[in-house]
Order: sequence, then C-alpha cells, then structure tokens
Amino acid sequence: MLDASAVELSRRVRGGELSPLQLIDAHIARIERVNPLLNALVEQRFELARAEAKAAGERLAREPHEALPPFLGLPCTIKEFFSVEGMIKTGGVLSRRDSRQSSDATTVARLRAAGFIPLGVSNVPEGGLWLETNNLVYGRTNNPWDLTRTSGGSSGGEGALVSSGCSPVGLGSDIGGSVRIPAAICGTVGHKPSGGLVPNSGQFPDLLDGTGAYLTPGPLVRRVEDVAPLLRVLAGPDGLDPHCVQMPLGDPATVDLRRLNVFPIEENGRTRVEGCMLDGLRRAATALSDQGASLREARIDRLRYAMEIWSAMLSESASTPYTTILGQGRRIGLTAELARWATGRPRHSVEALLVAGSERLSDLLPGMKRRFLEEGRALRQQLDALLGEDGVILHPPYSRPAPRHHEPWNTPFDFGHTAIFNVLQYAVTVVPVGFDSRGLPVSVQVIARQGQDHLTIAAAAAIERALGGWVRSEPKALPRSETWGPVQLRRKLAGKEPFQAP
Repeated sequence: MLDASAVELSRRVRGGELSPLQLIDAHIARIERVNPLLNALVEQRFELARAEAKAAGERLAREPHEALPPFLGLPCTIKEFFSVEGMIKTGGVLSRRDSRQSSDATTVARLRAAGFIPLGVSNVPEGGLWLETNNLVYGRTNNPWDLTRTSGGSSGGEGALVSSGCSPVGLGSDIGGSVRIPAAICGTVGHKPSGGLVPNSGQFPDLLDGTGAYLTPGPLVRRVEDVAPLLRVLAGPDGLDPHCVQMPLGDPATVDLRRLNVFPIEENGRTRVEGCMLDGLRRAATALSDQGASLREARIDRLRYAMEIWSAMLSESASTPYTTILGQGRRIGLTAELARWATGRPRHSVEALLVAGSERLSDLLPGMKRRFLEEGRALRQQLDALLGEDGVILHPPYSRPAPRHHEPWNTPFDFGHTAIFNVLQYAVTVVPVGFDSRGLPVSVQVIARQGQDHLTIAAAAAIERALGGWVRSEPKALPRSETWGPVQLRRKLAGKEPFQAP
C-alpha cells in the first residue's frame, strides 16, 4: 500500500483486495511513524478521513463500479497553500495562523469529486518564494533521505510526504520550481502543467494578479502513470481564475517515441551543475534513445538569462507587491521587520524578508527590465520553433542534489533551471533517474511546449521504465548533536509544536 501508484491502488480497491479504510489507516500509520522526523504534515484530519473512508467503502458495496469516481477511497495530502474546508491556510505567514477555511479550493474540490480523501495539509516556506520549507508557524521540514538537508520548496512538505510513502498523491503548486524542485530533491515524480491548464482559485495568495498566468497547481506522485489521470481531474476553467483556459489534453499512450526529438541541454551557461546531475541527464537521454527517440543538439544561449527573464516577466505581471502579500493587504516595512529580529520579536522569517527586498531590484533598472522582457519573448519563439509538435528538452531541475539546510543561500539563483519554464508557460515533468554517491536522489526535467503535457509525461514514463523511478525513502533519526529540532523562538511565537503523532 505504501509503494503502489494511485492507479494501481484504485484497481486494488475496486477489485476488493483493499478497503478504503485499510488504505487510509495504512497511510495514517506511516505518517504517525515518520512525520515527527520530517515535520511535513502540519495539520491532520485523520478522524474525518476515516469516516470518509467508511462511506467510500459503503459506496463500493452498493453502487455499480462504472458509476463511481476514478479514485474512490484513496488518500492524498494537500499543500497548505490551498483552501481545505475546516483546515488552516496560513501560507506560512504568522499573522494568518488562525485562518481556518470554510470551503475547498477548486483543485481540492476536484480531487474530492474524483474520490480522494485528504489526510491533512503540508508545510510550506513563508509566502512560498523560497527553496527551504521553513516558517514561524510550523518550523522547518527535513528531507526524508537525510534530515540535515532541505526538502525543497515551496511544496517541500508534499515532496517529503510522497517520497516517504505517507501519501500516494500530493497537491502542490509551482511559480518558479515549487513542484519540481521538491520532487527532484526528495526523489518523487512531479508535474508542472502547462500555464493556464489548471485553475489557481482558492490558493494562497488570495490577491491573485497577472502572475496567475505563471503559477500553476500540479501533482507530486510515486509513478508517472498517475500524472495524466490526475491532470484530467484537475484541468479546465472554473469560471473563477481568468488565466485558466480550455486546453485539449493529449494522451501519453498515443506518443510514438520513434517520432520524438530529444534535446539534452545540460547547463544554462550560468550555473555550475554538479557531475551527478549531468550523469543523470545523460542516462535519461540514453534511455529515450534506446527506446527509439532521436537525440538532437541545440544551443540556447538565452537560457543564461533565465533568472533575469523570470524576474522581469513576473514583475511585469504583478500588481500586488510581495511585501503586501506578506502583510495581508498592508505593505510591511522591511527595515522595521528586520529590526524586530534584533529584539527577538520577529513576525516574518528572514528568508521571506530577503525575498521581499529583492523584488524591488527590478524596479531600479527599468531599461534592464525592458531588455529581459524582450529576451523572454525571443526565447519563447526560439524554443517553440525548435521543439515543434514532437520535441522535448532534458534539463537539470537544480544545480545539485538536496543541499544541507541553509545552503541554498550560497547559490540563491540556482532555481533558474526551473523558473524560466514558468514564464514560458511550458509543460514539465520531473522524474527520478537514480542516486548520487551519498544516496541522495537525482532527477531530470522533461520539458515541452505549452499544451504538450502528454509529450513530457510519455517521455518521463519511458525514462522511468528504463531507470526504475521512485524508491520509498526511510527517514532515520539523527544523533542528538545533528538533529534539526524546532526553534525555541518559533515555538514561543507560534504557540505550538510541529505536528506530532498522538
């Protein structure tokens, strides 16, 4: 139960091999075992989930199976950015710690309608725009392969839960790599849908503006075979998100790998990528070639400006400053908030304050901003022409496997490998390709034009067949001297411990 895909679990439930309650109880037990080490699930709804599982079992007994939803009785977990009825949605912001929700976000409602049962909500960085999942409400999430390392962000709680077998399906979201980096760093499958395919309604921040064209919900799962069925559940306009449009969904099963053109792009010309990541990309390229795909060469010099293009295009579309999002509609003063740290009374994490400060840089040099907006448009035209209807890019999802806690600050712009494809609105699937010498997961991004999600899914499935894909992690307690426990200051401010098993 802790290793099967959602598709396989659904088959076993419908076939009578498993009851929904057995499935829910197995995953609750797994969470109770490993979450005290991970601090990934930050609020649970276990008793409600058990009641919903019993109701699902009764439906299975009395209704024709063809009339039932496709994933009836299966557990899932939800990034804390999404509204879940009865649950808190803070976005990692301390002032929102009592923000309990009265309804579900569109994507959560669609998962429920498909039969999924939420077990709880998972940890996030404050405000979302950082690779470390840490905030003053819940504390820090650890990587399930090595507790001294980050689980990524901003869907870092979901990455840790899916990696460790606590959930077969996690709902995340991605504006600069927030699904793909946790998936890569924790060793799961992750998919960033094409921009505009899945609605953001009910997701933090509630003050959605033009950046909603680049922000997209997406799944983190155990196996690639789950991605397309989940997209069919999640995709399509809801009448609330103006950026979500009707978009045809191709079928990965119809993709002929012999017609696929694969462009391995190992580096962006700016960021140093560790050898193990390059080796993983080459293994993925070979796997596709061995199954009939054609390897092509390409040089895309504009990728060296990935971070500048992402920043310029995000800034151009944003009408709400990040400092206003953190302040819940009132722009916070960065100097004053940093001063509160000096007096031991912080209201925001240092990471969120530094990210908020960086957003002003693009406004200081409007000429540079115009230049990179033009570079972004030119890059989209260049890649659209290169990829056509049958092309995918292989690209590293990050510069290296999971960094130690705090280390991302040493290389803050390494997420350019993922961020550029948000503003291009491309479809991207991350798939594990093995492990480095330290036992940390190594993954690759498979990228295609907007609307070509079925190509990235089909290519990722071929890579998974050849290289094995996801392996369940087994978190292990560290010696006391190395343990990354909850911070005393956070405990005092939040008034609660990280979620612990009863």
